Amino acid sequence: MSIDLEIARAATLAPITRIAAAAGIPEEALEPYGKFKAKVGLDFVGRVRAERPLGKLVLVTGINPTPAGEGKSTTTVGLGDALNHIGQRAMICLREPSLGPCFGVKGGATGGGHAQVVPMEDINLHFTGDFHAITAANNLLAAMLDNHIYWGNALGIDARRITWRRALDMNDRALRSVVGSLGGTANGFPREDGFDIVVASEVMAAFCLAHDLDDLQQRLGRIIVAQTREGKSVTAADLKADGAMAVLLRDAFAPNLVQTLAGSPALVHGGPFANIAHGCNSVVATKLGLHLADVVVTEAGFGADLGAEKFLDIKCRLAGLAPDACVVVATVRALKMHGGVAKSALGHEDVPAVKRGVVNLARHVENMRKFGLPPVVALNRFNGDTAAEIQAVQEAMSALGVEAILCTHWADGAAGAVKLAEAVMRRIAAGEARFTPLYPDDMPLADKIGTIAREIYRAREVAIPDAVRAKLARFEAQGFRQVPVCIAKTQYSFSADPTALGAPEGHVLPVRDVRLSAGAGFVVAICGDVMTMPGLPRVPAAESIRLDAEGRIEGLF
Repeated sequence: MSIDLEIARAATLAPITRIAAAAGIPEEALEPYGKFKAKVGLDFVGRVRAERPLGKLVLVTGINPTPAGEGKSTTTVGLGDALNHIGQRAMICLREPSLGPCFGVKGGATGGGHAQVVPMEDINLHFTGDFHAITAANNLLAAMLDNHIYWGNALGIDARRITWRRALDMNDRALRSVVGSLGGTANGFPREDGFDIVVASEVMAAFCLAHDLDDLQQRLGRIIVAQTREGKSVTAADLKADGAMAVLLRDAFAPNLVQTLAGSPALVHGGPFANIAHGCNSVVATKLGLHLADVVVTEAGFGADLGAEKFLDIKCRLAGLAPDACVVVATVRALKMHGGVAKSALGHEDVPAVKRGVVNLARHVENMRKFGLPPVVALNRFNGDTAAEIQAVQEAMSALGVEAILCTHWADGAAGAVKLAEAVMRRIAAGEARFTPLYPDDMPLADKIGTIAREIYRAREVAIPDAVRAKLARFEAQGFRQVPVCIAKTQYSFSADPTALGAPEGHVLPVRDVRLSAGAGFVVAICGDVMTMPGLPRVPAAESIRLDAEGRIEGLF
């Protein structure tokens, strides 16, 4: 059994009604899912929005991830606990984990050590069923699309121009490209199809960006599924699928309330990937937290080049949010990997490698300042880190005028992140944040992609094939020039090459395709070799996950 799991199982959790009451949520507003998790009723969410002002918003992001580990979710939890520890009224807002990574590469995604959200096993697996509802809504639309064609195709859909794909919350590369409706005329018309992982689906994005149920149904209705032979877009509303999809999502749309090991309230809701989607938890959960707490700590997926950029350019833009501070998480181990050290050699002190790798952290810090955010660096400590290596990071950040706070929340819980919490509150009190998106709404779509590539990735140019440019032009002609763009690329590098660690510059960003997510309200640019349906690794985490003799889960962490 892992140490994280031992710690989680040894904890005594408070009833969720007690956590809710401390957060200002009355018992009658809860829909309990057992003793330790509950949904917060949407009627209460609406009342809180109307009655209470917004608190302060803190974004937690990080460096480009490595196999060495960074601990961004762990730091988000540790910071939230530490803020409560020093007398602030804080809440934590996180994404729900996807089953794909849980059984694929990294196991669970609920923090670690003494900085976890719990019940860990429930959250990492089926939780309250939100992802299953999103899967069902996505695939209902796919079924209704094929059914419409089968029964005469009154809308004149061109089967060669169907863009809607099915979804599954599991890494399954065999489903990336499939042929459906085989077996004869009773099964419909054979055509090429494919699956995306649920966390990359447009239904997930629309779910997480919607403000209320009415907005959700309107977003679902705007989803474009195909084109007619004349080139006219066909939407979910045209298929009369939006109402049924909203019905499937109604209960899931209510935010989920859980707790940390220290008893801090946490809203865990929605879960789009950051490398192929927009990487943030739901707008409804974040805003609920902001209306209930003085400070909300939320995280954006993967490195700041993906999660933070999308949080700021997509979520904040569309939801009218403005962060008051930003934390960039790094570890000495990960910086050594960015400096060229193999994972097997990370146990040895290597200050020169730290100094080479710290350029990755510096790049992310510089990028956050481009959005008008005052960053603080959280240096998440591992046991093998040496004083000289830590000093190298702190000196590099000091030269940029940035505090690099050594944090031990994994081992020490809230007490290990108190200095970080105090630094964040200093930034908030100073009122230094001047949040500004990276590009204006009316910039052409290709230029938006280029702006992100140059300013955030430091690319020399963007390679957009003529056919892809034609699609962008068509999107603009359809009235979608004003929407933000969502870059889908590898999370491991600023470039589209996952092996280019550190802070590469002067590279070319290859845009393979673009997709219009009209319901979500953005255009996706698919770059390099990134896939919207991941595959399992050579040795998936699922091989080590099992039930013990007492029926308890082992291997999830």
